Amino acid sequence: MADIICNTSPLQYLHQIGWLDLLPRLVSRIVVPTAVAAELAEGQRLGLDLPLPEALSWADLRKPRSEEVLRLAADLGSGETAVLALALESTDAVVILDDALARRHAEVLGLRLTGTLGVLLDAKRAGLVPEVAPLLNDLQALGFRLSRKTRDAVVRLAGET
Repeated sequence: MADIICNTSPLQYLHQIGWLDLLPRLVSRIVVPTAVAAELAEGQRLGLDLPLPEALSWADLRKPRSEEVLRLAADLGSGETAVLALALESTDAVVILDDALARRHAEVLGLRLTGTLGVLLDAKRAGLVPEVAPLLNDLQALGFRLSRKTRDAVVRLAGET
């Protein structure tokens, strides 16, 4: 089974719209880099409503074995670089990233990827959510950047047009 390695923003946004439980319902274990856990803990210390991966039974906290690869993506945050590093250490991984630059790095590295929107589409296909469009509204209300074109494509892929 593939390692599913998740960055900060998908955990944040799914938690804030009340659908974080989709992740363990879609796959039994999610790898969360320790750098992502640290980012979430820092945000929580600042008063943000964020999950703590240490408290999630389905989260497998990991630190990359090698720091060398982290220098390759100096323009990314520590969570994103740790996601990529762990994926490169895995023989079979899927990364969950929302940041456009991090996604481009993943593509260049030949990694399989998805994001928060992909998780929502998978959940719809699995019958775990009745509609995706209201969840997109919730994400946008939180400041999730979503172009009209992308939103329309996601709604169409969800079969809600």
